[in-house]
Amino acid sequence: MTQGPGRNHRNGLTLQELLQMFPDNETAMRWFESNIWPDGRKCPTCNNPDTVPARHPKMPYYCYKCKSHFSVKKGTIMQQSKITYQQWAIATYQFMTNVKGISSMKLHRDLGITQSSAWFMVQRLRESWKELAGVDKMEGPVEIDEVYIGGIEKNKHADKKQAGSQGDANKVAVIGIKDRKTGTIRAKPKVFCFLKLGARLDTSVK
Repeated sequence: MTQGPGRNHRNGLTLQELLQMFPDNETAMRWFESNIWPDGRKCPTCNNPDTVPARHPKMPYYCYKCKSHFSVKKGTIMQQSKITYQQWAIATYQFMTNVKGISSMKLHRDLGITQSSAWFMVQRLRESWKELAGVDKMEGPVEIDEVYIGGIEKNKHADKKQAGSQGDANKVAVIGIKDRKTGTIRAKPKVFCFLKLGARLDTSVK
């Protein structure tokens, strides 16, 4: 069996490419919004789609049903934070792609924020994994990996091939966790490319 590439051969974005993808806070916010609400904006409180833009300085949307203002951050791991969308996007990518995770001190230096804010981000990012791991903790060391499901494009029939579908395009990304001690495996599809930031936040995390 051919040995897979080591960590030095992993594909990913360079820092320059990441900054080009999220050049400012507005671009990052629109990216989060399109992925958290792929079928259109909905109120995170009552799930009502009847919402409109508002002039509120921090909550730019208004829900007619529950008569409340909200932002893209509400109901996600980003809520109750003054950290910008651009900083959340960059931190999430670093958290997901570093083999051994990332420390709050590194985020503090890379993002130019306080160490306490960086620690807050790391804790929230770790909290978001609860949805995948489940409420109960696993017993032993765990392995985490991902796979793209959808078949190899060159092996498909001509009428099923899609232009520009090389790599992971038009495939479902599935991420899984295995408990080495018990053999328990849990897997779910990724909602979007970095992390499911739209997951509802555990209210025990402040």
